Amino acid sequence: MAEANSSQRSGKPRRSTSRSSQLGVRILASGGTARTIREASFPVDDISAITKAPEILGGRVKTLHPGVHGGLLARDIASDERDLAEQNIQKIDFCICNLYPFEEAAAKNNVTIDEAVEEIDIGGVTLLRAAAKNHARVTVVVSPHQYHDFLSELESKGEISQTTREKYALKAFEHTAAYDKAISDFFRRKYACSGDGMQHLSLRYGTNPHQKPASAFTRGEPLPFKVLSGAAGYINLLDALNAWGLVKELRAALDVPAAASFKHVSPAGAAIGVPLHDAERKVYMVDDIEGLENSALAQAYARARGADRMSSFGDMIALSDVCDVPTAKIISREVSDGIIAPGYDSEALEILRKKKAGRYLVIQMDPEHEPAALQEVRTVRGISMSQHRNDARISPKDTFNAIMTQKEKYKDGQALPESAMRDLTVATIALKYTQSNSVCYALNGQVIGLGAGQQSRIHCTRLAGDKADNWWMRFHERSLNLKWKKGTKRPEKSNAIDLLCSGLVPEEGIEREDWEKNFEEVPRVFSQEERREWLKQLKDVAVSSDAFFPFIDNVFRAARSGATYVAAPTGSQNDQAVFETAEKLGITFVEQYVRLFHH
Repeated sequence: MAEANSSQRSGKPRRSTSRSSQLGVRILASGGTARTIREASFPVDDISAITKAPEILGGRVKTLHPGVHGGLLARDIASDERDLAEQNIQKIDFCICNLYPFEEAAAKNNVTIDEAVEEIDIGGVTLLRAAAKNHARVTVVVSPHQYHDFLSELESKGEISQTTREKYALKAFEHTAAYDKAISDFFRRKYACSGDGMQHLSLRYGTNPHQKPASAFTRGEPLPFKVLSGAAGYINLLDALNAWGLVKELRAALDVPAAASFKHVSPAGAAIGVPLHDAERKVYMVDDIEGLENSALAQAYARARGADRMSSFGDMIALSDVCDVPTAKIISREVSDGIIAPGYDSEALEILRKKKAGRYLVIQMDPEHEPAALQEVRTVRGISMSQHRNDARISPKDTFNAIMTQKEKYKDGQALPESAMRDLTVATIALKYTQSNSVCYALNGQVIGLGAGQQSRIHCTRLAGDKADNWWMRFHERSLNLKWKKGTKRPEKSNAIDLLCSGLVPEEGIEREDWEKNFEEVPRVFSQEERREWLKQLKDVAVSSDAFFPFIDNVFRAARSGATYVAAPTGSQNDQAVFETAEKLGITFVEQYVRLFHH
């Protein structure tokens, strides 16, 4: 700390060879700092010269005194001047303080709590906050990196400008905030890792195994979930929390149990509990699940997992309702990393805990938890960005009511068919949790094709359409009646079906041999004509986009995969051409009023 010498300011310098004396500055310091300054041959007074009190408690109390903080906090107003005069306190103009190195101490291997506690600076933080609060008059400096510019300005101008004081005050507040965060993070790891009030969860690793340590935590409130089995990784938790948001919104919007299959922060599938017909039970490989017909939740997950079995391999599962036994039985035989749900029947939990030799991740989510509005903060290369979370609500009646085409059909205010409203809702809520750009095709209350994370919207539309075509080809009689070789595993069946239905079966060579070895009776590959004729039967598909369609090619591609309803935000210069193209193709275009980018 330093006081500006009044005689120096009036042009009567004291005789001294030090820069501080030449500038008319009296230096005050405590303990080891004062000693270091003296050893460097600079004049310095102990802080006790103004406090008239010794350091106590082994140096824990040095600067916490009215003589110090009165000098820092005093303003240039008459009442403050009177208080200073009565107490014989002088104003302090500069506060230069480096805090104890808590972060460095806390990062040491096997550091004890007692060792870390001794590196928590109390007086220093208080000095910085007091000086920063009064930055209208006081200059606060927190880092040696600031010393050069600070001294240069003081020497050249004889004072520190208001602009510089403001900049330094901001730095001080950021500095003390980061310091407090480091302390709270340390004690969160030590004290908030167990029980119902857990605020910190250590994760196995970050996005990749070499990214350690990794953690999930809250500030001031318990984590809204519990890990009942296994250990979570960073990506597991990203998928779980995004998937939970999706199924919770689907449940609220449609009042039917919902499920999602999530991979790499986008849904591989999502659905509500629409009853399964016989062909669907067979296609989704659940025709032998006992009690399936009585569980809307199990039917929802069968649809979510079964629509794109290739993408769902190794998924994180989200369920809107308490996990029952039929749902757990489906999950038990699929390759999956974990599940999040609001609860688990006791028998269902035991089934899940046996997966992966007891390492299967089972998370129980608080169904009442609602994140705060301004909740999302992301740090990229040291730059923090925050935003109001995407709390847009999607509902059948409120979201899809501005019909842009087929006006004659709906001119009397007639609503879209209930099935169309349902499927548009499923597709649009799925997009809200899908990496942009994204386009989604839905039918029968489930996602049947999703194009995620493409830079071009037409590529999203094509990717999603190709997946929808693949899904529909699986209902062809030939696909339903494949003769599998005994012992063929479920993932091998899924891969073989995918090649057959996508038209990508290799013509010859060892890859063809590898495909054929799965069958007792090798199926005939679909010809282009067979595919074309079967795909013509796909209809009543609902397609939704997370932003406007900039060109009509998207509408043409959607139509080829049975699109009857298309929903998207408007605002493109090409909107009218898109509407007209949809009209010509017999597609009802519905304005979806909110953009739903997700990054």
